[in-house]
Amino acid sequence: MTELIWVGSAYLIGLIANRLMLPPLVGYLIAGYALHAAGISALQTLNHLADIGIELLLFSVGLKLKPSSLIRREVLAVGGTHLLLTTAVSGLVFLWLDKQVTGGLMLGVSLSFSSTVLAIKELEDSGELTSLHGRDVLSILIFQDLVAIGLLAFADGRQPTPWAAALLFLPLLRPLAHRLFDLTKAAELKLLLGVTLALAGGVLAEQVHISRDIGALLTGVMLASHSNIDELTDKIWGLKEVFLVAFFLQIGLTDLPNAEQARMAAALLLLLPLQGGLFFAFFLAAGLRARTAFVSSLALTTYSEFALITTNAMVNSGLLTAEWRSVISLALAGSLAIAAPLNRFSRPIFQWLEPILGRFERQSGSIHPDKIPETLGVAEWLVMGMGRTGISAYRALSAQEKRVVGFDADPTVIEQLLNEGRRVIYGDAEDSELWLELPLDKVKGVILTLPELELRASAITQLRECGFRGLIGTLCYHFDEQAVLIDLGADFVLHPRIETGNQIVQRMLDADAQ
Repeated sequence: MTELIWVGSAYLIGLIANRLMLPPLVGYLIAGYALHAAGISALQTLNHLADIGIELLLFSVGLKLKPSSLIRREVLAVGGTHLLLTTAVSGLVFLWLDKQVTGGLMLGVSLSFSSTVLAIKELEDSGELTSLHGRDVLSILIFQDLVAIGLLAFADGRQPTPWAAALLFLPLLRPLAHRLFDLTKAAELKLLLGVTLALAGGVLAEQVHISRDIGALLTGVMLASHSNIDELTDKIWGLKEVFLVAFFLQIGLTDLPNAEQARMAAALLLLLPLQGGLFFAFFLAAGLRARTAFVSSLALTTYSEFALITTNAMVNSGLLTAEWRSVISLALAGSLAIAAPLNRFSRPIFQWLEPILGRFERQSGSIHPDKIPETLGVAEWLVMGMGRTGISAYRALSAQEKRVVGFDADPTVIEQLLNEGRRVIYGDAEDSELWLELPLDKVKGVILTLPELELRASAITQLRECGFRGLIGTLCYHFDEQAVLIDLGADFVLHPRIETGNQIVQRMLDADAQ
């Protein structure tokens, strides 16, 4: 019965939060507070589920971890400088207040973390997780997560055994883990393998007196570079979300915040614009355009779930007083409630602020790949989105000796296609500056193969508004999309499945006629 009350309350209040355009996580925390007020306490079962959720979170971070993505200028300069600055300020404040300076320094590190859950969800929903700024944000989040793991290891307070160093060799078992993953064909068994490895890493770490989370991260790294890991990553991410509900309920069930704690949380929320401003300034210093810097900064302007986890560990080890649990949980919930709608409307907000923010952009000396190309050469056809459909369109135009150039927002895709001898340029379809500044006077047609309807619609609208009179061809995946895209200005809209069926029938009839 108790479990039903936990889950049902989390669902109902999470649903209300979601309908109010807030992250469900905010609802889970409120549900915990409501249950505590109703006299319902957290049992050991809930705590155990919360621990599993954290292990799965770290395992999923390990699956995404690529060392090469963490040593780039944007990650080290932006993420590292922001972390050091926030930590230094927090330590000075605690020293001035004559409080626990060690705990204050560690709290500063925690407050520099951004919400992995919210940022990745917003980037996935907008189809920008693999874009240039999406990869920068993801790499900084992973960098922060790794720092958080080190913080947890320090706060844990246990003396590792001499065998603890052996955990570092877990990633060397990658060939064995990949072989085991290849032998596992069924999707549900792959998910079960992932959970098993996450829990096994936790058990191994516990045996050598290391935080279970570190073991889960290292077993995730074992599978990180597998070519077919995306399916497992998605499933683990979803499963982790379910278990983390227990963690957020547990925080709320621990204690209700008092008025003083609410004031402290509000003070932390007032610092969020400063955090976002620092990220924006550091991204600009790293050479990004104002638009890319703004969208990336907004995705990082939150407090993190890891701040709750590390604060909880510091309270348990005596480095911080117990009141900080409630303060950080309120600050986290408030930051997500503020950030969610801002991220959803980040593009219109930037267009409104562009006359001001654009002044801070570096005007020269920047060779960053998000720079808008000044010329298209002799190109007469553009293909926006170089996935399978986009590459097919590019090849078809090239085969007929048409002058074509491809655009994509994923730096990895661009690098791969350039190595194959394709002419491909970085370009974000939602970037209004791209369509305004591109020399389109010689372009005969633009083909849009972007997966999201919102991106295709936005690109068509901006092309027509900037005066483009050439042909626009695009795709639709649902029947009600065709009329929308035509009304916006598309000349040709094809449904891939319908066209595939037509092509199969035509080829079979041609073969039968012979």
